[in-house]
This record gives sequence, structure tokens and C-alpha cells, in this order.
Amino acid sequence: MGIREGLTFDDVLLVPKFSNITSRSQTNLTTHLSRNISLNIPIISANMDTVTESFMAVTIAREGGIGIIHRFLTIEQEVNEVLKVKRSGSVIIENPYSVSPEQTIQDAFTIMNEKEVSGLLVTDSNSKLVGILTERDVLFEPSDCSKLVKELMTKDVVTAKPGIDLQQTKEILKNNRIEKLPIIDDENHVKGLITSQDISNLEKYPNASKDQKGRPLVGAAVGVKGDFMERTEALINAGTDVIVVDIAHGHSENAINTIKNIKKAFPDCELIAGNVATAEGAEDLIKAGVDAVKVGVGSGSICITRVITGSGVPQLTAVLDCAKVGIDSGIPIISDGGTRNSGDATKALAAGASSIMVGSILGGTDESPGSTITKNGKRFKIYRGMASLTASMGRKTKESGTIELTDDINDYVAEGVEALVPYKGSVTDIITQITGGIRSGLSYCGAHSIKQMQENAEFIKISRAGFAESQPHDVDV
Repeated sequence: MGIREGLTFDDVLLVPKFSNITSRSQTNLTTHLSRNISLNIPIISANMDTVTESFMAVTIAREGGIGIIHRFLTIEQEVNEVLKVKRSGSVIIENPYSVSPEQTIQDAFTIMNEKEVSGLLVTDSNSKLVGILTERDVLFEPSDCSKLVKELMTKDVVTAKPGIDLQQTKEILKNNRIEKLPIIDDENHVKGLITSQDISNLEKYPNASKDQKGRPLVGAAVGVKGDFMERTEALINAGTDVIVVDIAHGHSENAINTIKNIKKAFPDCELIAGNVATAEGAEDLIKAGVDAVKVGVGSGSICITRVITGSGVPQLTAVLDCAKVGIDSGIPIISDGGTRNSGDATKALAAGASSIMVGSILGGTDESPGSTITKNGKRFKIYRGMASLTASMGRKTKESGTIELTDDINDYVAEGVEALVPYKGSVTDIITQITGGIRSGLSYCGAHSIKQMQENAEFIKISRAGFAESQPHDVDV
């Protein structure tokens, strides 16, 4: 049996090339997420329950990337996270939340809290607009207020017709000093809602990744067992742009059958699957019908697959091997795991990845789910692998409500750990640092784009001493 060498990011450097780039702004980070979806930056937030829910996904999309909502939720909860993302940046909210004039203010508070909105349209039984209820209308009212909505709502509502342009909308909002503009047809039926906040976000985030309706891009994960078909259908109906088949060992019969079943039922669904670490694995997923392949087995910071199973491929070699198949097939490769800094991200892209999925870098930020905790005077957030015992138990609890001791013990052989990561503040600053580093990496390779860097890239293997030389040395840091 021959044993070949496997390399990871610390084993190599990119050889600098002649560059005519005088500013990082001359580089272009636009890339393909999948066969038919493009991103403005090659960054994906991982589908992990301590990394990506709607808050993270919205922020990443505004920066030009995409977030993948994790699947350790009920179908309704995961769909709701997707809807929050889509509604966060719509120029026109197509199905605005509403309340009946006969409902109580307490009912309205409940809807506003559940949907995380600051106002509701008031519609009758025929979906005709009769008023609007905002936070100003219910100021100082108790949460259990029994008054009816019709008693406190604003009845004289400024409205607009479908087809209104952005400039007209801004003028109406400004002249009437309002924040919400319902869109109605000639019969007063509600057709949408425009808010001043959405217009502000449109201008504030010009690099945002958007769908054809101008809404933020968002993906969502599904498994390979149980309700995955029902979950996929619900997520697609909610407007999810890409479905991610999430399984630790993607080069498996379960994964391939899942891909085929989803593609057969939803042929227009953009589908990413993984994880794999070999050319053969990538090729089989591509043959099954995926639109992008996720690469990485055991490379994540909280993953112990290699320790528990003895299986895996060092990440750089895995990306290089899979990228050859991806390039030949026209299918993008996503490097998932092992990226600790912008240098690692640049190396993964140079090796053939179209984008980078990151978890630990984004864990610990304001936008990641979970509370900030204090330990020894320092702030942290929990970050865990999705194959960790706590994540697995949490998933089973959400799926069935209880954990049965008679369950297959193999389900509890953890391949991930739970850890604390330092609190890092806003993810926006981190994305700026990563993309800035990648842009500098492109310039060192004499490349204006990711594709050009892949064509120009030359790796050099380094020794342990070479790695030490690459770090800050001979100084106190």
C-alpha cells in the first residue's frame, strides 16, 4: 500500500508574483457559490447552531456573502429564520404581517414579538387595509392590554400603488414623516409594504448579495434522514436560495440518495452537498446532481473526526484534489474547515475553492446565536461542533422532545467538542479583515480576481523552520 503526502495550510506558502495592482480596491472578490448563484465575497457562515441563524445570515449577506441556517431546529423554526432574512432587506415586503381590527392589543404585541417587527398592517376579513398599528400607537400600553386594535390603530394611512419607484417612495416617506408605506391595489387589497429602514439598508450596503427580488441571499441545511424532504419543500417555499445537504461523511449512499431524491422532486433547487475530502467523493456527488461540493473532513477547530475515526485528508490536499474534478465539471468547490485567518482563506481559494465556509472565526461575535458569558473577567461565547454530544442531544430533543436511553449508542459517539471562544464584537469587522487579507493575497499573486489567482498560483512547501519564520519571532508579542 502506497502512502502519499497530505498537506494543510501551514505546510505551504504562495510564491509572490509580479503585480501591477496599485491598490487592493482594484481586486474583485466576486465568485460562484454554486452553479447558478454568485457572491460578492467568497465567505459563507457555517450551518452550525452556535454560528448561523437569521442575525448572522443577514449580516453576512449585507457584506456580500451568504449564511446557511443550521438544521437543528424544527421545520417551522428553520423556515422562520429564513423568512427573517428575506424580510430584512426586501425593497418591498410582499406579505407583510397583519392583524385584525377585532383582535386585542395583547394579540398584536404577541405577533410583533414573535415576528420581531415594530408594526402591523390592520386588515379586514377580505385582506383590505383599514389601518396600521405601530409602536407609537401602543406606547405605554401594558403587554396584556385588552383594548381592541381598532381603538388605537392609525386609520388615515398614507399608501402607494404597485410600481412606485424608489425616489417616489423616499419623497412620500419624507414628506409625510412616516416610516412605513403600504402598497395597495385599486380595491384596497394589500400588495406589499415598504419601510424606511429597508431603503436605508439598500443604500448602506451596496455590496450586499441579493436574489432576483432584491432580498438578501440565504441558505438552509437539511439532513439525510427523517423529515428532510418535507423540510426541503418548506424551505424552498419560504424563499431559500440554496439547500445544503448536511452530513459528516458526504461520500456515502445516504448522501447520494438524498441528493437524487431532492433533485428529482425539486429540479430547480440549487443544491450543495458534503462533506467530502477526495476527488472520488466530489465526482460522485457531482454525478448525483449537486450544484456545489463542500470539502473538508476533520479539519474544523472543534472537529475530532480524525481523532475518533482515524479518517480525513489534510485540508489543502483535499481542496486541491476536489478542485480538479470541480473545474472539469464546472461545479464550484467550497472549502469547509481549517481556516483560521485570511492567509488560510487565500490559500484555499488559490488551491481551487470558489468560496470558504467559516465557523470558529465567526463564533463569539455579536451575531452568533447564544449568550455572552464571563469567565475570569473575560467574555466568551459557546462554540461547538455539530457532531458533538451536546449538539447531538440537542438535536434529538428538538426532534422528539425526549432522549430515549434505548437509542442506538452509535448516535452518541461524538466527533466534535464544545468549547469557549473569546467574545469578538461585530462580525462586520472580522469580514472586513478577512476580505482585506484576501485582496492583499490576490495582489501578491499578481491577480485581479480569484479565478486569475487560481491560474497564477504557485505553492511552495515549507519546513518547520520556514513555518516558524513566517510567524512573529524574536520579539515579545
